[in-house]
Amino acid sequence: MKIVARTVPPRSAWALEQAGVHPLLARLYAARGVTGREELDDALARLLPPETLRGTREAAVLLADAIAADRRICIVADYDCDGATACAVGLRGLRRLGARQVSYLVPDRVVDGYGLTPSIAQRVAERGADLLVTVDNGIASVDGVAAAKALGLSVLVTDHHLPGPELPAADVLVNPNQPECGFESKCMAGVGVMFYVLLALRAELRARGAFTSADGQATQPRLDDLLPLVALGTVADVVRLDANNRRLVAQGLRRIRAGVLPPGLAALFTASGRNPASATTFDFGFALGPRINAAGRLADMTLGIECLATDDAARADELARLLDEINRERRGIEGDMREQALRVAERMFADGSAPPAAVTVFDPDFHEGVVGIVASRIKDRYHRPTFVFAASSAEGKSDELKGSGRSIAGFHLRDALDLVAKRRPGVVLRFGGHAMAAGCTVSRERLAEFQGAFAKVAAEWLDAATLTRRLDTDGPLAPEYLRVDLVDTLQREVWGQGFAPPTFSEEVEVVSQRLVGEKHLALKLRHQGRPVDGIWFGRTEPLPPRVLLAWRMEADEWQGVRRVRFMVEGAELPASDANQEGP
Repeated sequence: MKIVARTVPPRSAWALEQAGVHPLLARLYAARGVTGREELDDALARLLPPETLRGTREAAVLLADAIAADRRICIVADYDCDGATACAVGLRGLRRLGARQVSYLVPDRVVDGYGLTPSIAQRVAERGADLLVTVDNGIASVDGVAAAKALGLSVLVTDHHLPGPELPAADVLVNPNQPECGFESKCMAGVGVMFYVLLALRAELRARGAFTSADGQATQPRLDDLLPLVALGTVADVVRLDANNRRLVAQGLRRIRAGVLPPGLAALFTASGRNPASATTFDFGFALGPRINAAGRLADMTLGIECLATDDAARADELARLLDEINRERRGIEGDMREQALRVAERMFADGSAPPAAVTVFDPDFHEGVVGIVASRIKDRYHRPTFVFAASSAEGKSDELKGSGRSIAGFHLRDALDLVAKRRPGVVLRFGGHAMAAGCTVSRERLAEFQGAFAKVAAEWLDAATLTRRLDTDGPLAPEYLRVDLVDTLQREVWGQGFAPPTFSEEVEVVSQRLVGEKHLALKLRHQGRPVDGIWFGRTEPLPPRVLLAWRMEADEWQGVRRVRFMVEGAELPASDANQEGP
């Protein structure tokens, strides 16, 4: 591992300090590209205008006409947290804006696979729907949209994924990544796209006089209380937190902390042992998001959507507890799979030959619902683009393997799959995704071909520097900043993908170390002459007496006293010890 301190542009840091930003925050923001305080303004008025997102105007007209005609609307969701929150936002928002007949359908991960398929379109038509609305999917569903149109359905696609070579022939497409869309935030999550469609719909209805009462007073439904769901889906989908996404998340957090959140979200905070009054992006990413995702992985995402969409507190509590139980089951399955997958991967790096540039792992006993999580764990361990496959459990698909991939910086996973598909026709049956995460289906008998072709692309695209694990940090931390109030200040800010949470690094003295729980390293450290506790989760090998550590700060409470503790993220070890860190 190579620990690298981010560059802090001095003029930006100075300008932020002069504008009243705390010196530590000024340094952190400047290192992340913020040049002025106006970029930190998270007011709703600072959101990018909905009319700049291509298709929102047309979507608003389509939906407003459907509401006026009392047409039946069916939302086709996705089975992850972004899809669930987008669906819940759609249900809540459309009903609030006057739609009386709104339902939803969420594909089954095993039976249906991803996206709007012809069979799903058939099921929507059989329900009597007039207008089909996709959320967090649809941009690649050429056949599904065609089938829906042939059945007489109007189709509105709202999505954020990268389009393929052919766009679906929907009535309206809303996607910041579609051609000729000038919307500045290309990385908005699916839930954010749906929220923007609702903003445009409200404006269209307002222009039609829908909110003018008999006495001539104009009122309109509020949509800002949907922002807690927008914030959850945005963080959980690990999209880049550009300025617009940070504003969406900040506004959602502000409402959650003030107690303005739907019953299902409140129940999920309780089930995960978190306090909404002090909610952070970490709660979204590591507590609430996984519980919603667990439903789509092991059960039925209907549970997650119902939890987020209900206004019945008792029902919300029941569903949140059920989601918590499913998540516990998911952790157990994941743990077993992770150990097995790591054993397979270890053999690739321990046989004495040159280590592969990419990792592909399959076992007949793997569960297809958690292959993505396991791929992420292997990618983190070996710093290689990774695919993990499981046998499809769909009826009649026993000859197919479903894979989920995770990538490293500098390797566009979806583009790599596209190249593999072109070089080896027929090997990849279906694929899609992003730069850092993607999925594909391959024939079981041609898995070895995929493995070789995928590794070849990785070897061509990645050099030694890219394949060396690099941990970007914020450098040394002045000892006067080792305060729990500053820890609380940092945690209240919006951090996430593309706007990394603060991680500091410098050489420290290791005073003592011991294993806790047989797999974590508890540390007594000396940082610039001051004692401080540390913990390195998942680390069992001892550290040398002095070492360059990278850590995050947290406030640890013991017997009513809160103290700063270092959460160790990595270490730059001497060459003789580097092999303990993996390749």
